[in-house]
Amino acid sequence: MSPLPQILRAQLAATPAGRLPFVQIMELALYHPEHGYYGAGLRRIGRQGDFFTSVSVGPLFGKLLAMRAIQEWKEQDEPENFTIIEQGAHDGQLAEDVLSALEGKSMRYLIVEPNPKYREVQTKRLGDRVQWVDNLAALQTGPKHAFFLCNELPDAFPVHLVRWNGERWRELFVEADGTEAFRFVAGDFSCDELAEEAKHLPHDLETGHTLEINLAMLTWIRELAHAAFRGAIFIADYGLDAEEFFADSRASGTIRRYWQHHMDGHVLEDLGACDLTTHINFTRLVDEATRHGMKQREYDLQGRVLGRMGLTWMESLQGKVPDRATAALIRQFNSLTHPAIMGRSFRCLILDKPSAP
Repeated sequence: MSPLPQILRAQLAATPAGRLPFVQIMELALYHPEHGYYGAGLRRIGRQGDFFTSVSVGPLFGKLLAMRAIQEWKEQDEPENFTIIEQGAHDGQLAEDVLSALEGKSMRYLIVEPNPKYREVQTKRLGDRVQWVDNLAALQTGPKHAFFLCNELPDAFPVHLVRWNGERWRELFVEADGTEAFRFVAGDFSCDELAEEAKHLPHDLETGHTLEINLAMLTWIRELAHAAFRGAIFIADYGLDAEEFFADSRASGTIRRYWQHHMDGHVLEDLGACDLTTHINFTRLVDEATRHGMKQREYDLQGRVLGRMGLTWMESLQGKVPDRATAALIRQFNSLTHPAIMGRSFRCLILDKPSAP
């Protein structure tokens, strides 16, 4: 049992109102430096962990991204300082897969990683093949040409929860219920930015409809817009269009708790011991990116995007009897793209980013 719930109860008791916005609870549950789900150290992914990612399927995902990086490098006239930038690199497996598939192309690889525990694991795996920076602000001075990638990053940003009461949107706060549990309670918005964002939400939903507002995602895309590089930004994540995001069928929101491949909506239980994740509103993300000078280059289900990225590779296999390694890659391709496996669960967005203003 994680000691985090007891820490949270002490924090709640110390606040004048005895409650905190859910965004702060989620921040601590995921990123508390000692007891947070991610902050405490590396989490096992795959069959022995709490969830699967495209990276845990095998090296093909990295190979496809390497092919896309090479394509981007060529489209930028093969600059010498071309850099692949990854954020949310976890244990460095994706970086290793991409680097191994670059076909001899000499490209700089840069990881944005603020957590020293994760950077230590990445260093052991990748050695001097990679460089690191602590945050996106470090990218404002360079590189000038890049391919930026992230896999399942914004879905783990802490979010505000809001609920429609039939007349207006109200924020959900968390308080202790007098036992060992926590409960939600509605209140006025905790910050002006949230109040401003809520103005754009629909007002024709059923009473009790709950939504996530991911202000951190909007801050993140604005920080990316101010990075010095020009090139493409590749984002793969759980997500929905706005129409789907606001649908009546999702009246309880998209936030979910993951533990040992089980998913449920009990997001205030076992805090610190379980992953918390949400679907991102891709429509809102694209709107904010466009407002800051980026353009949508491609957006689709992961199966379709990766299928197009891998078309040349698949065509090169026609008429050949695959060896064991190639057969394994073909199975990985099916897992990544088949709609019944990962092809429909994830979506990919590729943005065209000009140089910073």
